[in-house]
Amino acid sequence: MTQFQTDPAPSRATTGATLLEVEDLHVEFRQRSGVVSAVNGISYSLAEGETLAILGESGSGKSVSAQAIMGILDVPPAVVSGAIRFEGRDMLAMSAEDQRQVRGPGISMIFQDALSSLNPVYSVGWQIGEMFRVHQGASRKEAKRKAVELMDRVRIPAAAKRVDDYPHQFSGGMRQRVMIAMAIALDPRILIADEPTTALDVTVQAQVMDLLKDLQRETGMGLILITHDLGVVNEVADNVAVMYAGRIVERGTVDDVFTDAGHPYTEGLMNSVPQVEAKGGRLQPIVGQPPNLAAIPSGCPFHPRCARRRLGAEAAPGRECSIDVPPLRLVASGREAACHYSEEVLGVRAV
Repeated sequence: MTQFQTDPAPSRATTGATLLEVEDLHVEFRQRSGVVSAVNGISYSLAEGETLAILGESGSGKSVSAQAIMGILDVPPAVVSGAIRFEGRDMLAMSAEDQRQVRGPGISMIFQDALSSLNPVYSVGWQIGEMFRVHQGASRKEAKRKAVELMDRVRIPAAAKRVDDYPHQFSGGMRQRVMIAMAIALDPRILIADEPTTALDVTVQAQVMDLLKDLQRETGMGLILITHDLGVVNEVADNVAVMYAGRIVERGTVDDVFTDAGHPYTEGLMNSVPQVEAKGGRLQPIVGQPPNLAAIPSGCPFHPRCARRRLGAEAAPGRECSIDVPPLRLVASGREAACHYSEEVLGVRAV
């Protein structure tokens, strides 16, 4: 397969305590037209100081899984099951008030679209300061002072002068910094960043990601990065979970997964990235479209798009791609993939 070509990644090691454990998480949206299975039994953990990237196409379940962790899905129509343990406490077993107390100082989130996520009729300082007024009972004066400090911390120039400005008066990159300031206001143990660099130019993307890395080094927080940007993942993440049709189909260190994918979907993602040395060459897109989550294909959900699928007599017993659902299993040292034929994709012996 074509390897993902980037500059060598920095040394990546995390030895912190486990902050988050997601176990067999399911999210369904039950509607009159049927059931949409957005998340289908994902499990992973996050350690202190670790950056976990959740990678996949739009509609793979990345953002919905994050919203379930935050406890911000409307229930109903959403039905959430499984376990989400923050520092050992199952958030799905908590009352709504207890979940609210965890949001902010425990787990915080940067949402995709900074412009639509900010209220246009309130100044950015008022919106940042709301975190302190609500959670700490700060006065308006004290909240504004802390808002200026946070704006300085996320490197917004002339923060004291701009604290009373409104969202439309900021560039896209500066609005994203405002969102980061709101998310880190209460020094969360975990920060979820949902497509934090979408719609930003390359230079601003790098600035935003450098800022998140610096904040992580300062605080030791765990970071969950939700994205479809392979370059960002390669630069900043320690580990990666690749999602397709609401499932994790591959999991491992970024270095291992990006060097040699163990699932045909991951392989397709890597091969679809433009290569500097292949100027003028054709990209290798993944054929077909992501599945309808209200009608996920039987067997391996990726099989209708997979060039490696085996059907009928060509499949091994119990491993027919259109019938048998492949479990997420160990396929190499420290590597898990949900493919009946991962060892062939990797070119290694079965574990």
